[in-house]
Amino acid sequence: MPLFIAIIIIFFTAGCQNSLYTDKLVAGASLTYIEKPVKKNPVTSFDQYSELVYEKTERLSAALGTKSVLFNSSGSKLYAMNLEGMSVYEFDQPTRRIIREFKFKPTPGTGWDYVKEKPISSFQEKPVEACLSDNDKILWVSLHNAEGIVPIFIDSIELNKRSAAKQSVKKIIVLYPGTNKKDSFSVPLIKTGKTPKIISKTSDSKYLLVSNWHSYTVSVLELNSNVYPYAKVINNIPMAAIPRGIVVDDKTGRSYVAIMGGATISVISNSVWMKEDDINVESNPRHIVMDTSGHLFVSYNSLAKIACLDAETGKTLFTAPTNRAPRTIVLSKNQKFLFVTCYTGDTVDVFKVNDNSFEKITSLPCKGHPVGVDIFENENKLEAWVCSYSNGSISIFSFNKK
Repeated sequence: MPLFIAIIIIFFTAGCQNSLYTDKLVAGASLTYIEKPVKKNPVTSFDQYSELVYEKTERLSAALGTKSVLFNSSGSKLYAMNLEGMSVYEFDQPTRRIIREFKFKPTPGTGWDYVKEKPISSFQEKPVEACLSDNDKILWVSLHNAEGIVPIFIDSIELNKRSAAKQSVKKIIVLYPGTNKKDSFSVPLIKTGKTPKIISKTSDSKYLLVSNWHSYTVSVLELNSNVYPYAKVINNIPMAAIPRGIVVDDKTGRSYVAIMGGATISVISNSVWMKEDDINVESNPRHIVMDTSGHLFVSYNSLAKIACLDAETGKTLFTAPTNRAPRTIVLSKNQKFLFVTCYTGDTVDVFKVNDNSFEKITSLPCKGHPVGVDIFENENKLEAWVCSYSNGSISIFSFNKK
């Protein structure tokens, strides 16, 4: 991570004006610094900013129980996984409109009550998390109560209509809001383990990793987009307790798994797809992301804090408190800002990542238990799209780059 000599100027302004949603918010503090001359890799125009200045919040209608959101590589489309809605919404970023709804046909299944900690009657087809592979051609979706994941070819409806005997499938109806048009097809269900959550991939789209909450395993799948059902499980790696967040480091050939049911991050060797070590951390790590310098960023759900770790040594470099129940975290494209959804805190916390500390820039109200977040950026603006689980909305927090 680059070194900086920092001159920090923090200021706050107030305001929020939008026809869709208006609320009193405290604008994000701006951060200005003078960069120490160092040799570094070429950067894109997206990277060349040092301040984020809060501009406005918009709120879009989504589905109840939206669990996660994911942008495609270009940022033109966002996919929202609606757990309770049993569907996936495809949003158009420029217009904020739903282009398509991929709606699963429900079948009976067994779910889990996370408050009472017991099984409940439910449906199998409840999308949790997702991952795009093969140059954004395939959307992989974990189904909470189906013990597996499904692939959806999002750029070709016809490619979804392949089939094979004896393959378990899930039926999908595609709706096009504002029209009478419909499509339908079945997608293969690839079994991974009980209560699949996070899906992560290698950069070459040859392998997927899936964390299976109630199986205490991480499934490794070999991918082939040309051969139905497009993936096969090649290993189920035992974990010590409940796994959730996964990050794949192609540079070092390792993957890191947050053991939410314990106090470790498990390290997997990508050459043999076996666990090679554990990093001891604080309790209840939920989500992890990684920057290009080998730093891991972790959200500690029950402790209400975030941390930066050195992946090579396992050493915790610095931490910061957050609002209650930090869930999903995401880095800006220049890796200098970290966005944190705080589920019971009903906020989105924004931090500047300094060399040796987190600097909280702002904490923005976000009602309805925010849980998932992803970022759109262009040269002048950054948008954090945040889904709230209990009120069926997606909030878009816009910032100007300086």
